[in-house]
Amino acid sequence: MTSVVTAGGTSVTIRGVVVDESEAVLNRLVSDGVPRSLASGNAKLWGPDAAPEAARRLGWLRLPESSRPLVGRLAELTGRARGAGLDRVVLAGTDGSTVAAEAVARSAGAPLTVLDTTDPHRVAAVLADHPDRTLVVLSVKEETVGTDALRRVFEETFRAAGVPDRELARRFVVLADLGTPAADLAEKAGYPVVPGAPDVGGRFAALSAFGLAPAALAGADVTLLLDAAAALLPTLQQPYDNPALALGAALGASALGGRDKLVLADQGSGLPGLADWVEQVVAESTGKDGKGILPVIVEGVAAPGFALTGDMRRVILGSRPDEPGPAREAGVSVAGPLGAQFLLWQYAVAVAGRVLGVNPFDQPEVRESEDNTAALLRSAEGEAPTVIHGAPAVVDDAVEVHGPAELFRGVQSLSDAMDRLVERVPEHGYLAVMAYLDPVGDAGAAEARALLAARAARLRRQPPPVTFGWGPRLLHTTGQYHKGGRQNGAFLQITGETTTDLPVPGRPYTLGQLQLAQAFGDLRALRARGRPAVRLHLRDRAAGVEQLRSALT
Repeated sequence: MTSVVTAGGTSVTIRGVVVDESEAVLNRLVSDGVPRSLASGNAKLWGPDAAPEAARRLGWLRLPESSRPLVGRLAELTGRARGAGLDRVVLAGTDGSTVAAEAVARSAGAPLTVLDTTDPHRVAAVLADHPDRTLVVLSVKEETVGTDALRRVFEETFRAAGVPDRELARRFVVLADLGTPAADLAEKAGYPVVPGAPDVGGRFAALSAFGLAPAALAGADVTLLLDAAAALLPTLQQPYDNPALALGAALGASALGGRDKLVLADQGSGLPGLADWVEQVVAESTGKDGKGILPVIVEGVAAPGFALTGDMRRVILGSRPDEPGPAREAGVSVAGPLGAQFLLWQYAVAVAGRVLGVNPFDQPEVRESEDNTAALLRSAEGEAPTVIHGAPAVVDDAVEVHGPAELFRGVQSLSDAMDRLVERVPEHGYLAVMAYLDPVGDAGAAEARALLAARAARLRRQPPPVTFGWGPRLLHTTGQYHKGGRQNGAFLQITGETTTDLPVPGRPYTLGQLQLAQAFGDLRALRARGRPAVRLHLRDRAAGVEQLRSALT
């Protein structure tokens, strides 16, 4: 059985048993009047406890129209930057607000450099690349120590390059909600501020200044995104022929039925970066109160971890391939232009939140790791944080393995240590790989996801799904689910020795120390919940990444 719901240039295809599972949920949503109620901004849809927060977070429903005035303002800023010879745009921010903007730029082919890490190797490389032509877009939807550090480092770099303070304002554009400390600081410094929408949370801000401005400044035509979203907007109040409602019902029904792992594979969507944004909006919106939907991005339909298991729901972004056999009996595929997909998925996770009984607009555990980071930096008094560094349980050439001694008793190699960790993943759980490294210079670390998934398939009858994320970005994507969702995860964190470090002006720590504190702060939060959490420290990054790949092959 196949159900295809198409409207506004977007289609959601639901196949096999998913049709039956979601039909009852869809009918209940329709009988409860959810489509019209949500489209009109009814904050009571998620219960009385969530209503105050929801009342302040439903502005995303109006963004396809309310963001139109941004287009002229962004064209003005782009012209001013080009007139000053600034044609290299760097988006800097570590609060998760960069994910949508990166998807917009990549899909449009706009040359945007995204810096959402505190890794000193990556930051140093970005700073060294044509600073004379660089315009920095600071994205500050939420105040984080990482974004503050990036601002300070860029300001100091420009001053050292001879840019006088009176001209420094030309080098920055700040994205921030008016009235926040970030906006006030920018206005005091004379930096142009492009305001966000104060009634929109960060992961729902894809069609606000946070998602549109960086790509527009890099040369993308963001009007196309708003037009695509506007075409879908009228369908959101319909009980039927509403692809966003159908998707939300399928997500919610799957999770209620025990299929709470959402495995995402791109199959010709033409929208690079979309899966990363879907990961953020699904995980951070639903992963709380011990519930939720865990997104698992795989490299393609043939990648390890895409095979159907009892606790996963597979979603294709783009067209679904011809799959013979039982694999075709279930699944969801989503197709459509990027602007419409932003609106579609936001609506769908809002619906799924109602089905699951969670507030999709808060993120209660996100702040925990930030607070742990701040505490570690204070206690270190300017020295490298060593609170949980400790002695390694295993040392294998360039890689140290840090974790419980009882877990690694008798283990002498990295390969055997990884097997022990895979064996410790709870049944129906998952394994998350979290790399606090340079996402460009250490890009090979991302191969650990597929390698671990393939290894788990050899070791276990029902292998757990394996996720991968770069820190500190993951703190604002899957990080909420890790700490607030179902407590059945195991965690592999990867850190690395720094050979290039940068001081943070006005702060008693370096970027390398900050990055390590962010990693330790997150690890502390996970271990406090009793979760299996292992850290690999690469004594030599290049050698360590290669050794990890070899050990997992």
